[in-house]
Formats: sequence, structure tokens, C-alpha cells
Amino acid sequence: MKIALFGAGSAQFGYGTLGDIFQSEYLKGAEIALMDINPKTLNQVYQTASDHIRTHEIPYSVTATTDRREALKGADFVIISIEIGDRFELWDIDWKIPQQFGVSQVYGENGGPGGIFHSLRITPPILEICDDVMEICPEAVVFNYSNPMTAITTAVLRKHPSCRFVGMCHEVASLKRYIPTMLDTTLEKIKMRPAGLNHFSVLLKAEYLDTGKDAYKDIMEKAPAFFEREPGFSEVWDYTRRTGIVPHTEGAQDRWQIDIKESFRPWSDRALFKVIMDTYGLLPITTDSHMGEYIAWAGDAVDHQGILDFYNFYRQALAENSWSEITADTRERVAPIMDGIVGDIGYEEMAVNVMNDGAIPVLPDDIAVEVPAVIDRRGLTPIKFESYPRGFGALLRNYAGVYDLTVEAILNRDRGLVLQAILACPGVHHFQGMERMMEMMFDYQRDWLGYLS
Repeated sequence: MKIALFGAGSAQFGYGTLGDIFQSEYLKGAEIALMDINPKTLNQVYQTASDHIRTHEIPYSVTATTDRREALKGADFVIISIEIGDRFELWDIDWKIPQQFGVSQVYGENGGPGGIFHSLRITPPILEICDDVMEICPEAVVFNYSNPMTAITTAVLRKHPSCRFVGMCHEVASLKRYIPTMLDTTLEKIKMRPAGLNHFSVLLKAEYLDTGKDAYKDIMEKAPAFFEREPGFSEVWDYTRRTGIVPHTEGAQDRWQIDIKESFRPWSDRALFKVIMDTYGLLPITTDSHMGEYIAWAGDAVDHQGILDFYNFYRQALAENSWSEITADTRERVAPIMDGIVGDIGYEEMAVNVMNDGAIPVLPDDIAVEVPAVIDRRGLTPIKFESYPRGFGALLRNYAGVYDLTVEAILNRDRGLVLQAILACPGVHHFQGMERMMEMMFDYQRDWLGYLS
């Protein structure tokens, strides 16, 4: 068996994913091919992985290469986590230029005009990887962690409908963190089914497995008081500024928990979260307000201080994150999914991003959706929902057209469709200045967008 990791030079992704794989009982004996375009950081991860395998005498082998096609030869699984250019420098451009032109977008990373340009930059390199996958290892299952998830997944599966491509997002893990505590039970005793678009999804069903009773009513009754007690990112950022300690970096977690007597579940925006619960009667699955990027009125409902504090905290946390070793802490869900496929386990994974094909009936079939799936030797079989809440479904449809136009702009190299995608954004409320804004964005990012010239 061979597992190829693209973007392995990132210590956070490389060490975290290796740690997950090394714990698996089903993946033993696998060759792990590390691939990155940065030979220096790639070699650091390779040396650490080699030392770990030798020290712990575990049955794995590891190789390293900057050659994409070499990494794919004989691969059974491919895991992608890449970014293009300086992540935060470009994020600032995506966020601030549209705001200067009067677009009240929230974050600008995955939705709004900023999210469109993020998609325009990062999707082509991932399409190139998948072009090679279809030539070299067409049966490999490809897992993608890069954002904007829905645009990338939709583009790949429109170009390569037979590619076994799956979008993975850690947002759903928030349910696993706080729902058991909220209900005073264990995760193993609760079944949850969320569905929607990536970063724009809500919990639809919840039940107690030991009794078969509905748990959603209990969740909605207990959620408001529970979330009021949870720390927000403003509190986290204030703590960081006062102490110089960034929670979630090595050696900081225990200190943080001791100081505030709470587990680490910060919220950047409980305001929009509460609006969705009160208005639509549904529990969102995201904790960092990405949902606000897709809703026209979000700017009037979000906690702007919490969002800015989250951004500053996140930027500093990644800058100071000194990952230096491989640990046994499971961080992502890709290793259990590979286990489920290799071991033919047949378990239900809470959230994967795949082409809709009727899974959510209120959305177009050719847009990627985030739904649960059964994992077995066949791969991933999405769970289909016979119905979907109409109110929230209407919000999803409002943004589905933006994804459609963005993907078509990428696949057809059509600059005109980029403007149409911008004008379709729910957060864009005027026409004047939008073409000029777009041209300025192209000018600032011409190193990555030459294919649209």
C-alpha cells in the first residue's frame, strides 16, 4: 500500500497526518511518499518521520520527493493540503480590497469576492495533481484539505467525474467536542447527521443510540446556555496579548486550561450562531463564523470583534506553531476513513464533501455538498436526505450559483465569468466599481492568475 502526502513540508500537516497514520492497525506496512515543492522543509519532515519509524520500530516506510508524478506512482491514497503563495498576505488582499469597494464580506477566505479569488488561485494546481492522478493511479482515493473546499471539489469532479476525490474539513469535529459535554453523555452514544455546503452546514438529525430517542430537542434546549459559558476568541486573544502564550502551540495547552479553568473550545462568533438557531431552529456545525461569508445580511449579525480577534489569533498561532515531533494524538479524520476502506468497516463518517447527485434535493446535482457517508471497501457512499429544511436550503441555493460560475470560470479560463460570479455573491449589493475591484484583485495577484489574462 502507498499513501502520498502532498504539502508534507508543512510541519503541522505532515507531522499530524503521519501521527494519525502510524496509529492505524489497517495501514501497517504502507509506504508513505512525502511530496512538497520546498525541499528544505520536506527533508525536515522526512528526517523526523524516518527517525520516528526507526525509534518506535513500527512497520512503515517513508520516502520524500519534490516530483509530483513520482509520488503518485502506485499510490492507493493521496492526501492534499497545499496553499498558494503567502497565505495571510493574500488573505489580506482578498478581504480588504473588496471591503474598500463597499463589499461587506466576512473573512473573505472561502466566500464572497475574496473567496472567489482564493478559489481562482488554488484550484488550478489541485486540478493539475488530479490530472496526474487520473493518468498514473486512477483508482486512488484522493482526500483534499485545501480551501475553498466546495469550489475545489466541484471543479475536480466536473473535470474528472470518475476521480475518487473527497473534500475533508475539520469543522465537523466541533460537534464531537461539545455535543457530548452538552448532553452529559459520550460520543459513542450519539448519532449525528449534519448536511449542507462546506462551512455552511447545519445539524439535521441527532439521536441517542442506547435508547433510539431524538436528541435534537435536548440540544436546542441546552445549547443557548451552554454556548454562553464557552470562551470566545476575544478572550483567547486577550489572554495571548497579556501572557504571550498562544493556546494550541506546543507546551501551551495545559497552561491555558489551568489559567481559565475551561477546555479549549473558543468561538469567534456566537452572535450569528445564535441567529441561525433562533431563526431557523437549526444548529450550525462551524465555530469560527465562516458561515457569515455566504449570507447577504451576515455583516449585520456577526460579532465583528470576535472575527478580527480570531483572525489575529489564528495568524499568530500558525506563525508560532513549533511542531517538532510526531505524536499519537489523532488530529484529522482521514486515517479512520482509510481504515474503513481497507478494513471494509462500514461505519458512518459524519461529513465528507462529494458531488451532490441528489444527496441534498434542494441543491443542483453538479455542486459539491457536505454530507455523511458510509465507509467500506467500495469507498465512500454518501447518505441522501429525502428532504431539507426549506429556509436554510434557500440560503444554500443563494450561494450555489456563485460556486457554479467560479468553477466554470476556472475550467473555461473565462475572465467574464469571474465578474458574473462576483455579481452573484449575496454580499455584493451594487454594480458600480465591481469590475474595477476585480481588475485590481487581478493586478495584485497576477503571479497566480495568468491563466485568466
